[in-house]
Amino acid sequence: MSNQQGQHPIRGVIAGIAGGLVAAWVMNQFTAKAGPPLKKVIESPEQLQADAKQAQDGPQQDATMKTADAIAATATGGQHLTFEQQQKGGPVVHYTFGALMGGLYGLLAEYSSAVRSGFGTTFGSALFTGADLLAVPALNLSGSPTDQPSALATPFASHLVYGATTELVRRLVRKVV
Repeated sequence: MSNQQGQHPIRGVIAGIAGGLVAAWVMNQFTAKAGPPLKKVIESPEQLQADAKQAQDGPQQDATMKTADAIAATATGGQHLTFEQQQKGGPVVHYTFGALMGGLYGLLAEYSSAVRSGFGTTFGSALFTGADLLAVPALNLSGSPTDQPSALATPFASHLVYGATTELVRRLVRKVV
């Protein structure tokens, strides 16, 4: 590895967790700011109209909210969260997942330059594929990605941002730990 401290799994995990947490926040900011303009460029007028109608119907339950509810129901023997509790639990799920994936990335990055390829964007792409395209639909946390392929542009771009940010922060933290 190119850092002066050599390979160290614990330091890699710590740096990755820090990177994953920061990256989860940056990913949210990117989605909120760049997501709407990106949608306008990519989605069809019909899809944009359907999205606008759905937005008028009020806040929707997303995959992180459904996950928070499933965790709570499992932990409490079947007691589900209210919608408001799900809205609070969703970000906890998002940041926890971001930190865990960042930690895994940091560990793997200690030993493989291939993991760091594309300045973390390869990892972000793999995470998008594994989570958004495979796991989330398989767990019935969202519809099939083939339902609205154009709607995948923003989540894919946000995962590239996540990967690059995770790598940037991991490198910075790894220089000091």
